[in-house]
Amino acid sequence: MLASSYPSLECIDRTSLAALRFAESRWNCPSTRTDLPSTPVAHMPTLVLSHRYSPDSNALFSAALAAFWDVERLHTFRCPEGLAERDPVFYGETLLADAILDDLRLALLEPTADWLPGLPRVHRLRDVRLTTLAEAVTLRERTFIKPTDEKLFPARVYEGGAALDPDPKLPPDLPVLVSEPVVFEVEFRFFILERRVATFSPYIRGGEIARSADGAWEADPQESAAATATVQALLADPDVALPPAVVVDIGHMAGRGWGVVEANPAWASGLCGSDPALVLPVLRRCAVPRSHLTEGDTRWVRPSG
Repeated sequence: MLASSYPSLECIDRTSLAALRFAESRWNCPSTRTDLPSTPVAHMPTLVLSHRYSPDSNALFSAALAAFWDVERLHTFRCPEGLAERDPVFYGETLLADAILDDLRLALLEPTADWLPGLPRVHRLRDVRLTTLAEAVTLRERTFIKPTDEKLFPARVYEGGAALDPDPKLPPDLPVLVSEPVVFEVEFRFFILERRVATFSPYIRGGEIARSADGAWEADPQESAAATATVQALLADPDVALPPAVVVDIGHMAGRGWGVVEANPAWASGLCGSDPALVLPVLRRCAVPRSHLTEGDTRWVRPSG
């Protein structure tokens, strides 16, 4: 296309400009325009997404282009040649992550399985412990039981361990979290970067996604303020260890107050109403080339294999 065929620069929004730069760098088809802002592309990250065109995935795709990132959407469990050299930043399912991390020579940071049980009680407000599936099925009391990784069985309150009735193929030493049952009346999701809130959103209200019929994420301002104060207290506590980048869910427990629901890998967490542009730096900090891991990163690396 000739330069004279382009609209004026004022008519090109940021996303369109990013898409043009993306095309230039990806397919080696430089435009003939001379009035476009000079934007370095070669050293920008590459957002790696799965084949699932979810609303969150699509939002991050658009945000990445607007930030002049490259984007690679995988449709198989194999990575294109050279992707490891393009500063990959992953967002997607854990199954895909485990399949491609070696190819990407990448380490993903996430909270450890014992993070919630090890949290000071002042932040979690309930008894939580890490155990095994074999022990969980022997419990007689009413208990909340969930696997620490993957949705291998429903995370919910069971009337006793026998009601769990797990798949016999699951290993007896599978790590699970057990806790006393509580009711979370409302929950918020916080994306955390270096112990600072990057962006946050309402998450759940009354057991349902906190989203109105028109798609808006709704929250009471006082509840938002209370949840924010709760997460700020968590981040300020020197006795609380956190990955450099992580998602923390904060909720109001009936009869107990505001506390931590759980922490999750940012790279596998839903955005809810969080700003995707502000999520990108969190995702980038989660994805560390294995050759660049620091001592502080090491304890948070997702186990391989």
